Amino acid sequence: MSDVELTRIIAASPDQVYALVSDLPRMGEWSPENSGGKWLQGATGPTVGATFKGKNSHGRRRWSTLATVVTADPGSEFAFDVTSFGLKVAHWGYRLTAVDGGTEVTEYWTDHRSPAIAKITGVVVGVSDRSAHNRAGMEHTLERLAAAV
Repeated sequence: MSDVELTRIIAASPDQVYALVSDLPRMGEWSPENSGGKWLQGATGPTVGATFKGKNSHGRRRWSTLATVVTADPGSEFAFDVTSFGLKVAHWGYRLTAVDGGTEVTEYWTDHRSPAIAKITGVVVGVSDRSAHNRAGMEHTLERLAAAV
């Protein structure tokens, strides 16, 4: 079960939405925290096992993470596991289902940090309630995705 999950209908096909959520350099156009990503080690797109560096910010604070794609099913689901300094951080993903009027998009996040690491990273990045913060970020992301199509 995800710690946070949010669903919205977007007036576009699942393939169109998949192309947007898996386009890492553009992620900063919709996410309020992630400013984009860069494929690593020769990867050029979303394939299982591909890695990327994600750039994030909150206020004046900036940090990066390493992520590995674990699901890359065009038109259906894109998901990745995030680490930082070799520690598991989170699992993020987007599930896509064709519905009347477009695509039901579910963005989800599961926290993989220990309670101690969650507390430390909360202080470092200035986010004390990561679940509430991510829910607000998902609302913003899905709204911006809907506007982009």
